[in-house]
Amino acid sequence: MQTQNQENLFYDYIRRLEHHRQGREMVHFHLSKLRPFNRREHHIRVAADAFEGMVKDLLGQIFVFKNADIIFVFKTEAMGQVEQAIEKVKFLFGDDPLLEESGPDGKDFNSWYDVEADYEDIVAMARDLVEKDKNARAAMGGNVDIKTALLAKQEAGERMTPRILDRVIEALKAADLTNMVRRQYVCSVEGPQLVPTARFSELFISISDLRETLLPGVNLTSSPWLFQHLTETLDRRVLSLLSKTEDRDITGDISINLNVATLLSTEFMRFDENVIAAMRGNIVLELQHLDIFSDLNAYLFAREYVKERGYHICIDGVNYKTLPFIDRERLGADMIKLIWSPDIIHGGHDLSDKVIRQIMLTGAKQIILSRCDSEEAVEFGRNNGIELFQGRHVEALIAEEARRKNMRTLKKRAAAHDKMNLKKRSLSKRT
Repeated sequence: MQTQNQENLFYDYIRRLEHHRQGREMVHFHLSKLRPFNRREHHIRVAADAFEGMVKDLLGQIFVFKNADIIFVFKTEAMGQVEQAIEKVKFLFGDDPLLEESGPDGKDFNSWYDVEADYEDIVAMARDLVEKDKNARAAMGGNVDIKTALLAKQEAGERMTPRILDRVIEALKAADLTNMVRRQYVCSVEGPQLVPTARFSELFISISDLRETLLPGVNLTSSPWLFQHLTETLDRRVLSLLSKTEDRDITGDISINLNVATLLSTEFMRFDENVIAAMRGNIVLELQHLDIFSDLNAYLFAREYVKERGYHICIDGVNYKTLPFIDRERLGADMIKLIWSPDIIHGGHDLSDKVIRQIMLTGAKQIILSRCDSEEAVEFGRNNGIELFQGRHVEALIAEEARRKNMRTLKKRAAAHDKMNLKKRSLSKRT
């Protein structure tokens, strides 16, 4: 799973709150307006730390942007704690002219939002932050100076250690992960209007969100071996969530990311017992190709077990460089998830031809093209026989199709209303 910057994280988080807006507030600290001597990294870190306790208690989520602004989204039940934290932050920057100019209500220093009432404005703000960040990175091009590299290293956070892993696993036992479960649809895209049709949805817990919620200063992926242990713990929690059939947010045809070791665990057997036999054929188990090849015998054993039970297998994490080494049929997998890269098109005709040839050998209809963040990704896939797509552009197509359906519904209602009025007028004339 890919780590995102804070701007993208904020945008994703706000979009996920669309159906959970009630009882949440947001405060935006305009620290980018402070004088440069008050905008140093350690000042911003201390300001963010004032809210750390509430983040750990799962009462709120904090975002620190590249321009030094901070946004804290929280449940209204934490209002008293938030107000105390704000007083600490104001005290920290008490000598800055911004606080003197903003007056007693501090409007220039921080802004308040009701997430439910101001949701559309917040989404627009989040989208604008993402766009500005994208433009800034585009302007930088490939020239990254030493200072930028150091800042990136600092943003990556503290390295994962066995002691930190124990803390995370302990925190996971008590944490409510329901709000961290993210859903991204795998769709077919048809016709000139690019109409998406959902085939199933991938359910997963974002590692970036998990880090920001439990341990904001730690890079959970810095040690591959410790991260493997963490994902196995997450597997068990996800299986536990899915076993709760009363949860309406995680129904339907789904795929889930699991480790090979998890398929051989008692937790998976317990999950399997709770799944209706007819539903197993609608569940796709996504396994990382590196995990498969790290213990091929374990995979082959697990594959036989889950296939016999009726589940489908998808090999995940494959890119155009590793695709030639993955023999889907010999591995007994139903699908391969191929990560889209613009290099496939822009890397020259030779590369493009090799990838297309490999797609044909693998079976285009058995490939899911993932991370489709642009129209060219979907266009390339459709031109080469791929039928299933996943990514930001696909999510945008889903939103556009929903908007079109709403417009059609409104037009039908308006036409029915006009017809009824016309009938009433006709009747009144007769009488």
